Amino acid sequence: MTDSAAANTSTQLPPLWLALTPIVLTLAILMTQLFVFDHFAPHVPLVFGIAITALMGYFTGVPWLRTRKGIFHVIHVSMPSLSVLIIVGMLIGVWIASGTVPSLIYYGLNLIKPEYFLLTAMLVCAVVSVSLGTSWGAVGTVGLALMGIGAGFNIPMYWTAGAVISGAFFGDKVSPLSDTTNLAPAVTGTNVFDHIKNMMPTTNPAMLIAMIIYTVMGFRLAGDQPVSMTEIEQISQVLEANFNLSPWLLLPPLVVLALAVTKKPPIPSLFAGVLVGGIVGLLTQPHVGIGDLFEYAQNGFNISTGVEDIDHLLNKGGIQSMMWTISLMLLALGFGGALEKTGCLEAVVHAIVSKVKSFGMVQTSAIGTSFLTNAIAGDPYIAIALPGRMYSPLYRGLGYSTLNLGRALEEGGTLMSPLIPWNAGGAFCITALGLGIIDGTHMENLLYIPLAFGCWIAPILGITYAFAGIFSPKATPEELQAWQDQGEKIMQVDNVHIID
Repeated sequence: MTDSAAANTSTQLPPLWLALTPIVLTLAILMTQLFVFDHFAPHVPLVFGIAITALMGYFTGVPWLRTRKGIFHVIHVSMPSLSVLIIVGMLIGVWIASGTVPSLIYYGLNLIKPEYFLLTAMLVCAVVSVSLGTSWGAVGTVGLALMGIGAGFNIPMYWTAGAVISGAFFGDKVSPLSDTTNLAPAVTGTNVFDHIKNMMPTTNPAMLIAMIIYTVMGFRLAGDQPVSMTEIEQISQVLEANFNLSPWLLLPPLVVLALAVTKKPPIPSLFAGVLVGGIVGLLTQPHVGIGDLFEYAQNGFNISTGVEDIDHLLNKGGIQSMMWTISLMLLALGFGGALEKTGCLEAVVHAIVSKVKSFGMVQTSAIGTSFLTNAIAGDPYIAIALPGRMYSPLYRGLGYSTLNLGRALEEGGTLMSPLIPWNAGGAFCITALGLGIIDGTHMENLLYIPLAFGCWIAPILGITYAFAGIFSPKATPEELQAWQDQGEKIMQVDNVHIID
């Protein structure tokens, strides 16, 4: 990094070894808790991480009140996501009680061919996520129903979860209603629709490859684990015995989709789904009263059908079911905010930037930094915002459009967040899909991580394109003029080789 770049650094950064100290110590505590004491809950290690970071900041001249301000600022910025979690928790509990989720499972078992189930799961979640503008909303609604259908088809949970997550986070990445899809171009100074268009060269092939894999594996799994019609009949009969099933019960998700298509905000749209679901439940289900709806929204639905697998699918939801994830998000956000305010994350990014030798390495570094920030800070918003601020001047100095950076941030931030179990995205997916990992059981369900093909293939394609010099737009004269007019910071780096 040149002297001009260093001069543009607004605060005195800690040396790299010191910046890495709280990160390494926190990960060491987390790994000790997981592998030595067999306890999967990152909360306490994150508390220690905040304390270690604050202590390091104190000894490097960053007072506690400034660190605290950084912690609360990041939490404040992410409050819309926390609000979505609360609404989704209510929605799951009410939709199960009202018969909406049981109806989706019932019709899915009887209409979807087992061989095409994984492909269908991915495509349905992609459509819903694009419409809602939220991957979490898609996972917590139709994703939950698809988990039930997959169980009826004897599809391993981790395969279903991989398909659901691939589709849901693809939709989140390309939806103009998505907060992360709007955050990335906002940070990099580009237009949201240009940003979405520039993501297509990696997103579309990644989804096509995933579609092929899910289709092939759908036929293989259907052959290896043939569906027992007796099991499907049993599930159908149990659902019919405990719920009044009807196509009318699909009204709540249709209302949510209609609101999303008309570009209404996600939180009011999802809450409307809660209200419509409650009304439908009152009109159709004998076990649903007004008082019961408060219980279902708060603590989730609970039923004993005599069939353990069905009880496991239906006993979910409620605000309280999201508290584990919300508390994790608060602590992860706090840790990320402390690392940002004390200059630790910025110091790490500067160290990475100083080693780049080509545009391919710049793009790889941006994706990798976003991914590492995801893993360390536990939040996709920080993983987009911080590297976006740090790398933008470098792209401008190279003469490349920051659309390349926006795509890198989405690939390392949005798409990778559900694949990190202690990240906000990963913790939510594990909780909402009932993978049973947070309580230390069914650890084999972590196989959903490599099976979410749509998420990790796109970054690989993005890195390949950068080194090949294709689908990597240079800055247009209009962009160059806009940067100059706005006084944007430009980082001139002499050791970077540009591929024409």
